[in-house]
Amino acid sequence: MASRVIRRILKFINMFLMVPLFRLGLGSFVGNPITGYIMVVKTIGRKTGKERYAPVNYAILNGNIYCMAGFGKGSQWYRNLQVTPNIEIIIPSGPMAGVAEDATNSEEFIRVIRQLLKNSGFAGFFAGFNPFTVSDTELREKTKDYPLIRIRPTGVGSGAGDAGGWLWILSLVVSVVVLWFVLR
Repeated sequence: MASRVIRRILKFINMFLMVPLFRLGLGSFVGNPITGYIMVVKTIGRKTGKERYAPVNYAILNGNIYCMAGFGKGSQWYRNLQVTPNIEIIIPSGPMAGVAEDATNSEEFIRVIRQLLKNSGFAGFFAGFNPFTVSDTELREKTKDYPLIRIRPTGVGSGAGDAGGWLWILSLVVSVVVLWFVLR
């Protein structure tokens, strides 16, 4: 029950705050050590073929970007990237294209999942332990149901200022406000 409520609240926040901020090119104003470092994963819906956006916490290690499906293998964005692993992501510094692959059983799992949980800010503690002090054994046990995704960058993705982006909305609003002050 509580998990359902949390998912609905997060879905609302993601749809009406997080995704629009990133699509407007304002993602760099969102992440910090308290709220967590966030990126947006853009997948193609496995049933609809439409673009889908999902904000997730991330970590960058050894030239790869990592994220995890915090609600497990049933997460829609995770299921979408299993069908179409060529995805785009919007990190605060800009858009990237990449290939997503499951890294759950990889050698770097413990190191990466710990860093991801640290990068998640207060949300990192929702797993029921302190990601800074938990033992490797307990960390593996407590995160065994969270798929770890490694994204290998392949190029530049489409950004807020590109065709299909939303930066034009911000530019239009700023222009109208400036024009209003000038004509006043």
